Order: sequence, then C-alpha cells, then structure tokens
Amino acid sequence: MDDLEADAGDPEELSVRPYTLTQGRTAPARDDLTLITIVKTVDPPPGRSALRGLQPEHHVILRQCRGSAAVAEISAGLNLPVSVTKILIDDLVARGQVTTRPPIAMAAGNESDMNLLRAVRDGLRRL
Repeated sequence: MDDLEADAGDPEELSVRPYTLTQGRTAPARDDLTLITIVKTVDPPPGRSALRGLQPEHHVILRQCRGSAAVAEISAGLNLPVSVTKILIDDLVARGQVTTRPPIAMAAGNESDMNLLRAVRDGLRRL
C-alpha cells in the first residue's frame, strides 16, 4: 500500500478538510437551514466581482443552485457532511449570493413538487 492509499483512510486527515473549509466553524450562524430548505443563486449586480474570495465548494454551490436545490441535494453533490454544507451556504447567504426558503407545501398532483421531493430523496440516497 502506498502513502496515498494510507492517507485516504486516515480519519484525522479526513476531518482536517471540512475544518479548513468552514474556517473552524462548527455551525452556521442561522438555524433555519434544514435538509429540505431550498437554495437558489441570486444574479450578481453588474460590475461587481462577486466570486472573489470564494472557495471552490462555494462555486459548486452557486452553479448547482441556479435552478434551485435542497440542502441535502447540495450536500450530496459536494460529497460533504450536511453540517459543513450548511456553513458554506450560510456564507453565500451572508454575501447575498443565494437565497433560501422553506419548501412549498406539496399540492396534490403538482408535478414540480413531486420532482423536488424526488430530487431530495435522490440527494439523501447519495449521502
């Protein structure tokens, strides 16, 4: 087994990356982010470099949320724990780059709501 294989399974190594992504924070500043909270990217104001200072994971979230996504779905797409994903989303909310809202109550027969529920289910399965 080479050094890369040994490092891949090292629990201490795995815990360092999320710690650095969140700059040592263990929880988001807001407490209203749940697994089914919907996140949507906001169009940046013209002439402003909105992407400066963001980590690659923030960029992934912004791309993933152009058409709205649930927190669980975002977490699965990033392959990060939900707690870390919530902190990264909170960063983007604070910068005005995404908005969040609770899910819309499911109306009987509403196909878009069913698609959302399927997306959340699929995101949870990928966790």
